[in-house]
Amino acid sequence: MNPPKLSFHPLTLERWPGLETLFGARGACGGCWCMAWRLSRSDFNKKKGAANKRTLKKLASAKIAPGVLAYVGKEPAGWCAVAPRAAYPALANSRVLAPVDDQPVWSVSCFFVAKPFRRQGVSAELLRAAVKYAKKNGARIVEGYPNDLGKGALPDVFVWTGLLPAFRKAGFKEVARRSAKRPIVRVGV
Repeated sequence: MNPPKLSFHPLTLERWPGLETLFGARGACGGCWCMAWRLSRSDFNKKKGAANKRTLKKLASAKIAPGVLAYVGKEPAGWCAVAPRAAYPALANSRVLAPVDDQPVWSVSCFFVAKPFRRQGVSAELLRAAVKYAKKNGARIVEGYPNDLGKGALPDVFVWTGLLPAFRKAGFKEVARRSAKRPIVRVGV
């Protein structure tokens, strides 16, 4: 299926209302506000909800945006978080997602696609836009940590790191797999 006609924009303070609309009152999922990888587990749990929202909004005012928004016309349709891996300290504590090597990478850590636009190829297009944004900001390698469900399925809320077919469609190649369902994929830029 072809995705709808999309436009992409880095998350800035000017674009913040679009993210609020997309994420809704619950911050996409349970007050996360895309902070799960950016904070230690204890800090994340303490900040769920409004504090996470404030933290992400502060990141939106930085020189390098914390991710890319997709729009269909003026309607926010999707989000993809992308930043240098060092911006995601929780990744450092993962045995499964430990660094593959010592090359500097940018990481795609999270997706959120509005219900009306799911299963239409939006994630792959968001990935392409995120890679383009990372390259513009000096990235040479972009890495992701998608779910490989095989023939299985999970509720949408549990696939926030993306699905392997979308990454493959966007040109990513598997470089490591320390878990049956969680590969590490990369694309050079």
